[in-house]
Amino acid sequence: MATEELNALADDRALLGRTSTAERVSDILRSRIAEGFFPPGTRLSEDSIGGALGVSRNTLRESFRLLTHERLLEHRLNRGVFVRVLSVDDVEDIYRTRRMVECAVVRSLGEPPYALDRVAAAVADGRRAAKAREWKGVSTANIHFHRELVALAGSERTDELMRSVLAELRLAFHVVDDPRRLHEPYLARNQQIVETLADGRRDEAEALLADYLDDSRDGLVEVYGQRVAAEA
Repeated sequence: MATEELNALADDRALLGRTSTAERVSDILRSRIAEGFFPPGTRLSEDSIGGALGVSRNTLRESFRLLTHERLLEHRLNRGVFVRVLSVDDVEDIYRTRRMVECAVVRSLGEPPYALDRVAAAVADGRRAAKAREWKGVSTANIHFHRELVALAGSERTDELMRSVLAELRLAFHVVDDPRRLHEPYLARNQQIVETLADGRRDEAEALLADYLDDSRDGLVEVYGQRVAAEA
């Protein structure tokens, strides 16, 4: 683990405040994994990470346990804890879950108007990132779009589920060589879904979202499967 990475992680100490807990350490590590700070296959050093965050070995081990339960980490016997490398089956299962949850949220929105400000802001963030050719930023904005779409349900449990699912999905995104090809085509489709919901056409928005997720799954499975096969 490079010194630069550990120095950056040490900056996260301030997020722990005075009530340093395994859950808060997990939040930090989850965010860092989602950002690609720890790429899939990376071995996580207890000594290095614990020292950077200023937490005990027991606290860190409990955080690792929580993130293993979320399928972001895996313990390899006699080797340590690693960021998971997803299989193609994992990716397909993630999309099945997303389709069930996201489409159900749109279907259950009730009567318009809908509070779409945060969803629309994620679309705008994606367009700005694309204009700057910051494809990682486009990926992040797309994730935020789906997270805010699910947040329309007003359910903490659904929000927590999607946070975990989307963090796991990003493990696949970080392995793909051409993020522009993967993410740019969906900017216009994000905008179309927002406009359709703004017009109160909930059923049409659900159909658009279902097609969107199917196409996204097929595209990711194709490129991710090729990458996994090549590395194998």
